[in-house]
Amino acid sequence: MNTYDVILKVIMALGGLGLFLIGMKNMGEGLELAAGNKLRVLLQKITSNKFIAMLVGVLVTGVIQSSSATDAMVVGFANAGLMELGQAIGILFGAKIGTTVTSLLMAIDIKAFVPIFIFLGAVVITFSKKNNIKYYGQISAGFGMLFLGLSLMSQNLKWMGESAAFKSLADELAFPLVGLLVGIIFTGIIQSSSASVGILMALAMAGVITDLNQAVFVIFGFNIGACSAALLSSMGANRTAKQIALANFLISAIGALIMTLITIFLPFTAFIENILPASSFGLASQVSATHIVFNIAITVILLPFSGLIEGLTKLILPDTEEEKEKMETVYLDTRILTTPPMAVLQVENECKRLGELARKNYTYAMRAFFEGDDHLIEKVEKNEKVIDFLTHEITRYIVKINGLDIVDSDRKTMGVMYSAIQDIERIGDHAENITERAREMMVNKVKFTDEAMRELHHLDELVSKLLDDGLSLFNAQNVDFDVAKSVIETESSLDSHVKIYKFNHINRMNKGVCSAENGTIFLDMLTILERVGDHANNVAFSIPRNKLGSIAVKG
Repeated sequence: MNTYDVILKVIMALGGLGLFLIGMKNMGEGLELAAGNKLRVLLQKITSNKFIAMLVGVLVTGVIQSSSATDAMVVGFANAGLMELGQAIGILFGAKIGTTVTSLLMAIDIKAFVPIFIFLGAVVITFSKKNNIKYYGQISAGFGMLFLGLSLMSQNLKWMGESAAFKSLADELAFPLVGLLVGIIFTGIIQSSSASVGILMALAMAGVITDLNQAVFVIFGFNIGACSAALLSSMGANRTAKQIALANFLISAIGALIMTLITIFLPFTAFIENILPASSFGLASQVSATHIVFNIAITVILLPFSGLIEGLTKLILPDTEEEKEKMETVYLDTRILTTPPMAVLQVENECKRLGELARKNYTYAMRAFFEGDDHLIEKVEKNEKVIDFLTHEITRYIVKINGLDIVDSDRKTMGVMYSAIQDIERIGDHAENITERAREMMVNKVKFTDEAMRELHHLDELVSKLLDDGLSLFNAQNVDFDVAKSVIETESSLDSHVKIYKFNHINRMNKGVCSAENGTIFLDMLTILERVGDHANNVAFSIPRNKLGSIAVKG
């Protein structure tokens, strides 16, 4: 074969590799988007039971078709405070089994049907108007592209199998250390063990790899190299996220060491070759089977010792005392944007946190007003800066999510969250306004009559109830008819009492009981409390319209 033909074959093989990687990415994204809220619900049900966590890992990775993505996602969840190390270890084991689905599919010979998958996918994507249907087209097209890329690679790499130089290099891979290092480095670069196995299968089909012994240690190395995604994701994350990334590496490294020793001293490759003879199934199927058996084996061997792995992780990377609260988001993490349904959930959690902080600030502000406490005023001012910061960061994160391909229900939820945080931020502003009135009273030594103070205490009770009930409805993102009715009645009562207390205040001023200075502060407080109530009412009903409909039905 002349140089021109070799260059042409290499270009075609690279094109096949690109098609293979794009197909894998599209198929995984399509599966993830089609799963939508189901994936979110599944991850919310994670428990400390390591076997249930493992099953969750299998299912999630089976959906998104990438253990590297699952590992990075788990690190993101830990950094957002959603997951502890003990829970994550089970998922990490499950992810290693779930990722074998791709190699199992690639071992099936469906070359004749590949164009049909791509055509059907293209038709659905082009002509379907509903995103939910388009995702299935993306799955189909991605699946077909994956196999087409695999076929292109294997066809255009056959010349390497005829080369004595490449055969000599392939023989070197049978040495454990060489095979492991090649596998680690290669997968560390492309960050997908499934893709690495697919490429190795293509080399086997092309005749570059001629014996399972040349591939077995490379496959073990793939699983260590796949940890790079989680390790990179843990940079700049909290201690738990770093521990999870380390635990993932330890599982793969210990598993690779155990399986390497088994392969050296026991007839592991002979076992695979007896089950799937190359003459009947081909070397590519043996490569796929080795990948599957490896991941199942290390899970069976190491899962019962997950407690020891957790202990070893904390020995290498011990827990530290929690740092003081900083002006930063707790739940928002750009790593989770790769899983849009979970990113939506995280926005909801951060909005709940924002609401709780605004509620707390209102309480501090009213206490500062009634008690004349300068320390509480300082607390309100500090918290108000955090509220403004969080509002800005949540808004930025919502914009990023809206730029992703998300289901319509999640897009509506993001609209609701955006609207709610504007009202929550205004509640925080009014809390600061209350402290300004409090400081004014302290500086000028203003005193209210007992009747005026009773009226303000009563309004405070109504506003507090509105905030509690409103945030309860908002946090649930569903309508509880009794709570909704309470919000409406309390808000109406607040408006009525504000009018009554304004009238009472005018009477006190006419009688000379209250001064003009007292009167200005009192009227300001009535206006502020009424506005806080209005915003609390808006937050209460910041719920998607399809769920709000139940109020009208029950009303």
